[in-house]
Amino acid sequence: MNSLNRMMLTATTVLALAGFSPERAAAQDKVAVGVFPLSSSLPYFVALEKGYFKEQNIEPEMTKLMGGPANVAAMITGQIEVSVVLVTLEGLNANIKKPGVAMYIALNSQTPVWKMEQFVVRNGVKADKISDLKGMKLMSAPGPANLNTAKGILAKNGVKDGEYTIDQLDMSQHVNAMTAGTFDGGYTLEPNASMMIKAGVARTLEAGVISKYILGDEKADAYAAGCAITTEFIQKRPEVAKRFAMAWSKAIDYINKNPDDARKYLAKNTFTPDNVVDMVSMLGYTMAKDMTPKQIGDLQKLSDFGTSIGVVPEKLDVTKYIYKY
Repeated sequence: MNSLNRMMLTATTVLALAGFSPERAAAQDKVAVGVFPLSSSLPYFVALEKGYFKEQNIEPEMTKLMGGPANVAAMITGQIEVSVVLVTLEGLNANIKKPGVAMYIALNSQTPVWKMEQFVVRNGVKADKISDLKGMKLMSAPGPANLNTAKGILAKNGVKDGEYTIDQLDMSQHVNAMTAGTFDGGYTLEPNASMMIKAGVARTLEAGVISKYILGDEKADAYAAGCAITTEFIQKRPEVAKRFAMAWSKAIDYINKNPDDARKYLAKNTFTPDNVVDMVSMLGYTMAKDMTPKQIGDLQKLSDFGTSIGVVPEKLDVTKYIYKY
C-alpha cells in the first residue's frame, strides 16, 4: 500500500470513529422561510428547537416578515419558499395574482376555544359586547384581510361602517397603544390580547369571532392562517419540500400531544413575554392531509367571505391550494 492510500485509509478511519459519513457530512438543505412571530408560528419554533428540521437534513434560513402582505410579496418575488404563518385570505388573493404561489400544507383553526383573533376593549371603557363599540376609536391587526374581517364582524353586530374609526396598527404596537389610551378597543391577535390582560390594561369582549359571525357556527374551524409553500419550491426541490412538511407534521403532533410543554417555545421566539406564556391559547393545528370534508367546507366558506368583502377578488376552489403531504 503506497503512502497516499495509507493516508486516505487513515482519514476514513478517523471520520468513521468520529461518527461521520459522507451522507452526514453533506451540507444541510437550506430553505428560505418567512416568519411572522406570533403564537400561530409555534410549529416552526418547535420543529426548529426540537431538532425536527435537523432530522430531515434541513436548515431554515429565517426572515422576520411582519404581516401577510410582506409574506405574500416575498413569496411572489421568490425571496422565500415558505411562509410559516400566512393569513388565508391574503394567500388566496396571492394565488389569483400568481397561481400556486401559496400552497397550504397545514392550517391553524381558530375558535372560541382555540383563541387567536378577538375584540378587546380598554379597561375603563364602557363596553360589554361588540355592538357597544359603536362610536369608538378602534385599532386592527394589519393587512387587508384582518381589517376587512374586523369590519365585517362589526357589521354583523350592527356597527356600521362610519359609526366608528379603525386604523391598522403593527402588532408590536398594540399593547403600548392600548396602554397609552390611544384607542378604545380593537381587533387584535394572540399573544397581544393575553399581554394586555396580564398588564391590566384591557379585557377581551369576544374571541372566536370568525367562527361565530363569519362562518355562522361557533364550532366551525376558522382556518384564518396556516403554513404555505410555493409551487416553485414543490416542483424544483420536491424531496426537500416533502421533508420540510414531515418536520412540520411532527411539530404539530408534538404540540397537540404536549400543549403545556410546547408553550415554552413561544418565549423568546415570538412577542410573548415569559410571564404570559401559560395564558396563551393553543390553536387547532392541522396538516392539510388530515382535514375532514367539513373542515375543508369551513375553509371554503371563509374564502367565499373574502370574495364578498373584496379581499379575494374572485371565487376560488380552495382544494386547489391545499397540498397534502
